[in-house]
Amino acid sequence: MSTGVIIVLIVIVVAAAAALVLRARGTTGGSGLKRRFGPEYDRTVARHDGDAKAAEQELGARVQEHGSLQEKPLEPAAREQYQARWAAAQERFVDSPREAMSDVDQLLGEVAGARGFPDVQEYEKQFDALSVHHAAHVHGYRRVHRVVTTRENGTPESQAGTEEMREAMLEARDLFDDLMNDNHRNRDGSGHGGGRHGFGAFNKQPVKGS
Repeated sequence: MSTGVIIVLIVIVVAAAAALVLRARGTTGGSGLKRRFGPEYDRTVARHDGDAKAAEQELGARVQEHGSLQEKPLEPAAREQYQARWAAAQERFVDSPREAMSDVDQLLGEVAGARGFPDVQEYEKQFDALSVHHAAHVHGYRRVHRVVTTRENGTPESQAGTEEMREAMLEARDLFDDLMNDNHRNRDGSGHGGGRHGFGAFNKQPVKGS
């Protein structure tokens, strides 16, 4: 092999490596993370008391661990069952909002598990993975889970008002729609769910209890 050919091969290898580095920076660098995570980026920075570097390290670690996850398609029968369970929880909310929240919390965890995300028993790990692929709507799951767990633990935060719970349900519905959609795209945080269709009556119905 001639010296010229060897030099060309070395240049190609170096260029390929540089391209990979730039691609990784675009995904895990500050601006790339902002694009990918959207509001979740800001929430993570706030949770780190404004320390953007610490927040980016956390979010970058999420991408490194869960970025290659491939979501599994849902079987038609399972999809119908999940949709029926959501409808039942939505209807239950009118009389028993907290119980409905528990139903939704469990349902979201199960659907995420069926799509190939970490098991519902590992909520934090499951949430991190969801935030990588469904950043635009994952906060709804967090809000619902927080209401449910604080109530179970009997902390002062368990006194969430019905309007707060309604808003959490609405936001959680967007994530549910994303998980129901096999064609969902959110690699850069730009994915969107099917909206809040079917919630017109839910928005207007009075809640009998809290």
